[in-house]
Amino acid sequence: MDEDVLDSAASSLYSLGFLESEEQDGARGGTEGFDAWAPWGREGLSFHFSTRDAPFTESTDEIREELTKDPSPPLFKEYKDADRIFLPRYQEDPGRSYREVLYRRRTHRDFADAPVGREVFSTLMAMTFGVKDFIDAQQFGALMLRTSPAGGARHELEAYTVVTGVAGIAPGIYHYNVREHSLELLKEGEFRDSLTRACDSQSGVGEAPFSVVLTAVVPRLSFKYRHPRAYRVMLMNSGHLGQTFVLTATALGLGPFQTAAFNDSAVEELLGVDGVRETALYVLSAGVPAVDANGNAVLSHPPMSLEGSRKARFE
Repeated sequence: MDEDVLDSAASSLYSLGFLESEEQDGARGGTEGFDAWAPWGREGLSFHFSTRDAPFTESTDEIREELTKDPSPPLFKEYKDADRIFLPRYQEDPGRSYREVLYRRRTHRDFADAPVGREVFSTLMAMTFGVKDFIDAQQFGALMLRTSPAGGARHELEAYTVVTGVAGIAPGIYHYNVREHSLELLKEGEFRDSLTRACDSQSGVGEAPFSVVLTAVVPRLSFKYRHPRAYRVMLMNSGHLGQTFVLTATALGLGPFQTAAFNDSAVEELLGVDGVRETALYVLSAGVPAVDANGNAVLSHPPMSLEGSRKARFE
């Protein structure tokens, strides 16, 4: 094998942390700054740098024709035989200005023991996960739009909700049917404790009257984007929906919570997805915020104090 090829391969493996130098003394020649990645281990290095500087090609009719020679994955996921609850089409008007919503948004971990109204819940699901419009994507056919951006309008993300305290909706695990604006019953009963344990017993899940688990249907995205960098897009799309969820919840008077700290296998088993073709990415919760004796929302972190300022490093 060509010596230059071997040197290049060795350098790449070394930069990713899979090889060590015989003279390694804590410094990595030519790779300054890698110490910042050390807490994330080789997994973090491998994910980021193996998808870095990916080559891209111009999207032409010929390329699109090649990508679409096989049937596209279904645009919507449905559990056709499931019992379902059709949510009201009427949507609550949040009635708050954009500026107010942005600055009122906080992460809440303490919720009042009060149910969320059915119409409020329905509005949150519709405005975050529902269909806003459809577009004609040429060879890719009709694709939907949500209120959040998604790479190539693939919208590979699905929403499952674990309901405990929503008025008029029986406790259980449901899949949100985007096309119908309905909840498809997967498991009936109380599953909040199971989800909470899978989320490292966080109160933001354990006290919330409902939580939403975002999953990604991988073939829906990989069908069009066939390079590993698309995995980054999938995570970004999850973040887009998460931000829309928390802002919409805030506008509706709810307190939002969001976390990526969960056991993937436990959450996926709870939902009944395989963790390969469909995998869990994000857990979102919301509820009526708990308030103190003065009527102020209970927050984990109060406004900055003088003592806190002294401990901080702003320079």
